[in-house]
Amino acid sequence: PKHELRGAWIATFGNIDWPSANNLPVAAQQSELILLLDQLQSTGINAVFFQVRSQCDAMYESQIEPWSADLTGRQGRAPSPAYDPLEFMIAACRLRGLEVHAWFNPYRARHPSAKGKLSKRHIANTSPVLVKKYGTQLWMDPGENAVRLRTERVVLDVVKRYDIDGVHIDDYFYPYPIKDAQGQEVPFPDEPAWQRAQRRPAATVPG
Repeated sequence: PKHELRGAWIATFGNIDWPSANNLPVAAQQSELILLLDQLQSTGINAVFFQVRSQCDAMYESQIEPWSADLTGRQGRAPSPAYDPLEFMIAACRLRGLEVHAWFNPYRARHPSAKGKLSKRHIANTSPVLVKKYGTQLWMDPGENAVRLRTERVVLDVVKRYDIDGVHIDDYFYPYPIKDAQGQEVPFPDEPAWQRAQRRPAATVPG
């Protein structure tokens, strides 16, 4: 049978859509989410794209990356009383006949608007060689094999542990260009990865 995908993004970064603030009690967070899902369902939406990773952090219980500051006000701080927002989201969506797609930002490590200290478990602290400063931002270089493997590990962790219906990768593959004080575009510092790629032998097609 034909099936329309009528989806809506639920952005968690910067408290854009949910939660409305990073200091809400757990009960208030859950009430907001239920209200939001009820509103989406009433308009005919049948799928939600839930932002679970916006800057190498997590809106779910992760052994790889720290809790998001957008959830608890401090990166690495778990919600109290303990609960898993992604698990809660999936259960609430199942009751409403909604699909849940986990939305990942694959390479952004820290946005300039982010406040507070990075968690000791953040990749900028655990694997600083993989994180590159670009203006006031922190990014991972998708040209680095170790970075791609890290992203793959994070995504597969969610796929294997949660009953999601899909994976959504947002368009944060490289940062938007920035300019210096003279108005010149600042190159993204991916030259080492680029040079290594040039030295690799070209792939051959069998046959």
